Order: sequence, then C-alpha cells, then structure tokens
Amino acid sequence: MIKNKTKNTIISKDFKLLKGYLNKSKGLISSNSPKTVIFTTRLGIHTFGMKYPIDIVVTDKESRVVSLKKNLLPNRIFLWNPKYNLIIELEIGSIAKSKTAIGDFLEISL
Repeated sequence: MIKNKTKNTIISKDFKLLKGYLNKSKGLISSNSPKTVIFTTRLGIHTFGMKYPIDIVVTDKESRVVSLKKNLLPNRIFLWNPKYNLIIELEIGSIAKSKTAIGDFLEISL
C-alpha cells in the first residue's frame, strides 16, 4: 500500500516494484490497464506506446514528494531533477483523489 502520511489518504492499495533494466524500461507500456508501479531512475520517463494516461509521483530518499505530474498522456516525456530517483506511476486521478501535493510524506508498505 502507498499512503500519503501528510494527508492521511491512500494513494494506492497495491503496487508492483520493478527491478532490472528491462522491467524498468518496459514499465506499463505493454499493460492494457493502469496499475501502480514503483521503480528507480534518474533519466526521466516516457509514455511512448502506452494506451492510457497516468499520474506520476517523484520522491526523495525520505519519501517526500518532490515532483508531480497529473494526466501524463501517451507519447510524452516527463523529466525532473535527476537527484531524485524514486518514481511511482499511478492510475490517472490518483494524485487528485489522495490530495497529494509537493512536500507531502508518503509511506510505502512493501
């Protein structure tokens, strides 16, 4: 589960942790439905080949939200400060529903 500790809201009830270069680079591209995935990267992400928009949350090492992108459409690129590397890809609307904002602290239960 991913919880916004600052707002005491649930962002996602389940997620998949992506490890390895191939899994990270593939991400949700071959998925037909939105899911929550977490992975690390400093290079930015793209949605080329995706079939649906997603929400993106970027956190620092203390799980503090440092960047957000709502409704990242297919065939787009999203970049952030490369010193942050924990990325959460979410179903569209997850950021708004959980009222997540920059500066909020998250709790990620593995």
